Amino acid sequence: MIEYFKNNRYLILRRTTQAGLLLLFSGTQWWGWKLLTGTYSSARVFELFYLSDPHAVLQAMAAGFVMSSDALIGALIILAFYALLAGRSFCSWVCPLNMVTDLAKWTRGKLKLSGHENLIKINRKTRYWVLGIGLVVSWFAGIAAFEIINPITIFHRGIIFGIGLGWMAVAAVFLFDVLVVEHGWCGHLCPLGAFYTIISRFALVKVSHDTEKCTLCMKCKDVCHEEQVLFLIGEDSGYIRGACSICARCIEVCDDDALKFSVFNYKT
Repeated sequence: MIEYFKNNRYLILRRTTQAGLLLLFSGTQWWGWKLLTGTYSSARVFELFYLSDPHAVLQAMAAGFVMSSDALIGALIILAFYALLAGRSFCSWVCPLNMVTDLAKWTRGKLKLSGHENLIKINRKTRYWVLGIGLVVSWFAGIAAFEIINPITIFHRGIIFGIGLGWMAVAAVFLFDVLVVEHGWCGHLCPLGAFYTIISRFALVKVSHDTEKCTLCMKCKDVCHEEQVLFLIGEDSGYIRGACSICARCIEVCDDDALKFSVFNYKT
């Protein structure tokens, strides 16, 4: 049991964070809690201040809406947190849909589909096009376009208010990842992941790689959902950058202690 917790310590922490946030949101509806009220797009914390998804706010502004000062300040808080400190960690530590896509990854393994050719080919940069198109559509249509079909919001509402027809959106993401493209939603299409990748270039928390300790076992690449960011492995020491969601899967499987969380040094 101790060995299991050691080997899955970051996975357990991620699931605790994701489930804990869902519990706090649900507690408002089910038991009248006032700790976290709202949704992942806009939430009120302890009835004192608001936190807003900067991507959702950006869509609303593109659509022509005049945002309240609470929404703008809340968006700036979140933007600063991820841009300056936590990077793209929202995707692996906060987003509830990550549990669905991880289940899809596990299912692919059980069905022996992992490592097989994807049914169709989608460039990972497609998510940046989805991000841009969503903002353009918001501008032309006068609505926050992506928020209407956002599976994160649909999943959140389904957990709290009952899944209803929302299961179709969640099931679509799950089946897409299992049957069509491995890591299809998070790794290829999600505009929110693209947004946080763009703003997190200089975030302080990153994963560092030590070439002197690395034995090139490549276990990190086997578990990484964004394996293209591991180009340093076997080449040089440094920080893992790009679309890394600092999920720590690579750290958990590295028996060489060659990968670890580090504070980004701008001089290197």
